[in-house]
Amino acid sequence: MAVEVLTDNDFSSTIKEEDKVIVKYFAGWCGSCRLFAPKFKRLSGDERFSDIKFVDVDAENNPEARKLAGVTNLPFFAVFKKGELLGTVSTSKEEGVLELLSQLN
Repeated sequence: MAVEVLTDNDFSSTIKEEDKVIVKYFAGWCGSCRLFAPKFKRLSGDERFSDIKFVDVDAENNPEARKLAGVTNLPFFAVFKKGELLGTVSTSKEEGVLELLSQLN
């Protein structure tokens, strides 16, 4: 499954409409964010996570989406189930994201 890029315009409706969502918050200047992008894309295609929607949000240009997850650092990841925030982590390690994904099962 591809990673979908969302903005403040469609963020709230998407996390409410989708059962399970993981969001990667990034910024264009963030080197760690760019390095993690291929890992996030690979995870989105992993059959273990086929029922989870993978989303990218530019944290600098989407303050409402950023506020919903309480973004403090980048890259920052948040999981939502039926629109409710379940957990967050600021990490550049795949293990941290896998642990966060496990909260959706």
